[in-house]
Amino acid sequence: MSSSRLPAGQRRGAPPSALTPHPKPTLTMEQWEAKAPLGDLSLKSVAGVKLASETIPLPLKVRRSSVSGCRNSSRPSTPNLRNKLGSGSRPSTPNQFIGRPLATHALHPKQPIQTPEQFYDWFAQIDRSVAHNQEAHFRAHVADISEHLATCDFLLERIDEIDREVDEMLSNWRSVEEGGKSLKDACEKLLEERDQLLEMMEEIGQVLEYFNELEQATRMLNHPGESLVLKTDFLYMVERVDICIEYLNSHRYFKEAEIYLLRFQQCMTRAMTLIKMYFVGSLRALTGDVSKRLFAKDVSLTAQMHLLYTRFRSITPQLAPLLGELERRAQVHPEDLSALLSECHTAYFSARKSLLVGRLTEEIKGLDPARTELVELTRTGCSYLKQLCTDEFDLYRELFNSGEVQLYHYLENLCDYLYDDLRPRILHETRLTALCEVCTVLQALVVLDVADLPDSPLDTNDLDYSGESLTLDLDHPPNRPQGLGKLHISQLLQMVLQDAQTRLFFKAQSVIQSEIRYYVPTPEDLAYPEKLVAARKPRSEIEIKEKESVNQLFRLPSLDKQETWFPTLRKTVWVLSQLHDFVKPAIFEDIAQEAISLCRQSFVSPSQNICARNPPSSTLDGELFLVRHLLILKDMTQTLDFGQRNSGPSIDFETLALILNKTSSLLPDALFASLGMPRGGDGITDDIDQDLKQACRDVISRCVEPICEPLREWVMRVRVHTTTRNEHPNLDKAPTSLVTQTWAQQHAAEDLHEKFILSCERDLRSSVMRMRLYLEDDRTVSVLVGHIKEAIMEDYMAFRDLVWNMYAGAMKSTVLSAERLEETLRTICTDD
Repeated sequence: MSSSRLPAGQRRGAPPSALTPHPKPTLTMEQWEAKAPLGDLSLKSVAGVKLASETIPLPLKVRRSSVSGCRNSSRPSTPNLRNKLGSGSRPSTPNQFIGRPLATHALHPKQPIQTPEQFYDWFAQIDRSVAHNQEAHFRAHVADISEHLATCDFLLERIDEIDREVDEMLSNWRSVEEGGKSLKDACEKLLEERDQLLEMMEEIGQVLEYFNELEQATRMLNHPGESLVLKTDFLYMVERVDICIEYLNSHRYFKEAEIYLLRFQQCMTRAMTLIKMYFVGSLRALTGDVSKRLFAKDVSLTAQMHLLYTRFRSITPQLAPLLGELERRAQVHPEDLSALLSECHTAYFSARKSLLVGRLTEEIKGLDPARTELVELTRTGCSYLKQLCTDEFDLYRELFNSGEVQLYHYLENLCDYLYDDLRPRILHETRLTALCEVCTVLQALVVLDVADLPDSPLDTNDLDYSGESLTLDLDHPPNRPQGLGKLHISQLLQMVLQDAQTRLFFKAQSVIQSEIRYYVPTPEDLAYPEKLVAARKPRSEIEIKEKESVNQLFRLPSLDKQETWFPTLRKTVWVLSQLHDFVKPAIFEDIAQEAISLCRQSFVSPSQNICARNPPSSTLDGELFLVRHLLILKDMTQTLDFGQRNSGPSIDFETLALILNKTSSLLPDALFASLGMPRGGDGITDDIDQDLKQACRDVISRCVEPICEPLREWVMRVRVHTTTRNEHPNLDKAPTSLVTQTWAQQHAAEDLHEKFILSCERDLRSSVMRMRLYLEDDRTVSVLVGHIKEAIMEDYMAFRDLVWNMYAGAMKSTVLSAERLEETLRTICTDD
């Protein structure tokens, strides 16, 4: 049995070993039952099979023998049968079987059993037969299993064949798939190549359109005709040629692109030449017709305006688009077409000038330049030229949008017909007021022109200004929109305005030299303080109105009393007020510094002359005269904004108080430097500052000297006597005791004190009144008076301390304390 199962096991294990490289592990029955337990149904089935297998059928040979014995009525006896037979008739001896035939069954002995060994042999055979019959169901089961194993082996072989066939089918499918993909890729590549070819064909077709356009443009230009430029196709053709030129300029690497580009440029030049010829021809025809009618007799002004402007505007709708195309192309291709556009400009300006010169000449003659007053000639002539230039500018702008330089040159030529008569009159004008009025007229036109810029407010960056008036900076015209925006009359007035300003400048210099630098004062000019006293008298309403009409540029405290000023100061103010509105700030500052410097120098000599007069008070008058005029001049420079570059704060009435506050009568320069005022400088403001400082020192010293000089001399005499006696105590010639000196007695000191009080009441009151008369401003007077009182108190305190020590306090009731002296001086200075 084991030998019969081994081959089946080998066959059963063959297919898996063929499918997998490693054989499956072998399981025992216990492992099999543990891993695959049976259910109730399976156990019942196994029990049924076991029950069926317990009934062991007879061996095949036995069954056949039984069947044949039954058929022959002769079956072998069995032990039971023999038992039955023996019980009926039992042989007496074994010999009874002698002579009978032996059974034919395989288990029957072939020879009668005679010995125990034979019986044992026969019994062993029977036992083996019984054992063999008992194992019949095992052998049947093994046979079934062997048959199943053979079937499984057969199925495994079939599965292996199917696997091989499936692998082959899969390999064939993959090869088909790869072939289909390659075919698909090839098809897609062919489609891409087809699309690229179609796209390339379209691109080539588009590029060829540019080249094919040359034939159509050439065909049209070869048959121009007189009205070709008026056809709609003409401008369309020009636009296409322009596009072709631009395209070929950016694609010069095309084959024969340079040749086609040259031919297209020739077509463009021919087309623009046709526009130029048509414009010039139309302009000549119109100019000839207008000229005939314009120079006919008895042509009214309205008819002239109609012929000069309305007739020309009638052709602008027809010519303006053509000229616009020419301008646009000339801007893109200036080297080829700018000459054609320039010829159009020249033809237009020549035609207009031929029509306007006669009428312009007659108008200027009607103004009578030789007899008409200069200001009126300037106003009327410039107004007429402004209107004429405006009309010409508007007409030109309806046809062209370029050529601004040529246009202004043409308008300047028209203006030259008036300027040729106006310039000599300006250059020979001797009246400063007339020149100022001329500049006023011209600047009014300029400022209005700048203020009327379209879509642009008046910008102070485009104007130079000083004071309240504006002057245009002609070297830097204001920004304008591209093209022709609006006429700027300032460019046309530039030359005549510069002539007027130049003449005004030189005339002002002449006046400054003659009437300020070399001015000789008269006795009436030096009549101080009589002028100031007379100016305080009540005035009539007429005089008040005349004063209110004075130029408001210099808003000075004493502007309403200019008759009290020295003539050079009045002339300086007048000249600068005239120049301020009409010259550029840089030029005005130069001439103003010169005028102020000469005016400052002109105060010195009159001040010395006033001081040299006989009355002792004249010295203070001269010094106050100088302070008064220097303060007015300084305030004027502050109004004109001078000295910002070279000096610190200017000295007005408030600044003067700060400068003089808490100083001694010497007013040291270090104090001025600490207050921001330099000790010296190159600017005109520094010169005025220095002169004003010195003048204030002189006034303070002049007011203090007659009051305090006796006290100073007495104190100095006592100190010298005391110092000399202390230094030489043993000398024979040493001074005697101070008590023995007559001038040093107590009564002498008391007399000196009384004279001091009397001098304060008389001289100080008089000086303060004169300062109020000259300086007029209470703040300025209070500043000077404060320093005068401080200087007086300083000298008196030195005298008081000395007499207290000399006379052992005997004069304490006589002399004044600091508080009483200050109160006394305040009462004297405030008492009118």
